[in-house]
Amino acid sequence: MAITKSAKKRLRQNKKCYALNLGYKKRMKRAVKEVRELVKEGKKKEAKKKLPEVHKLIDKAAKKGVIKENTASRKKSRLTKATT
Repeated sequence: MAITKSAKKRLRQNKKCYALNLGYKKRMKRAVKEVRELVKEGKKKEAKKKLPEVHKLIDKAAKKGVIKENTASRKKSRLTKATT
């Protein structure tokens, strides 16, 4: 367990950041999954409509450092390719 005051504060900050990052990641993954399901069902038009929203969530996760920039780029590329 943390002994110094700064270490205790760092633990509190880490818990808070972890919770926020988890939220960003879950929202992004849920949105990606929805689009993939739509493509799987053959509803490509609906998937295309949701694509900008999903791209926005992916970009936001990358900006916050939850995922890396290249990972975000790869996810967006593969989703776009799947919907066309």
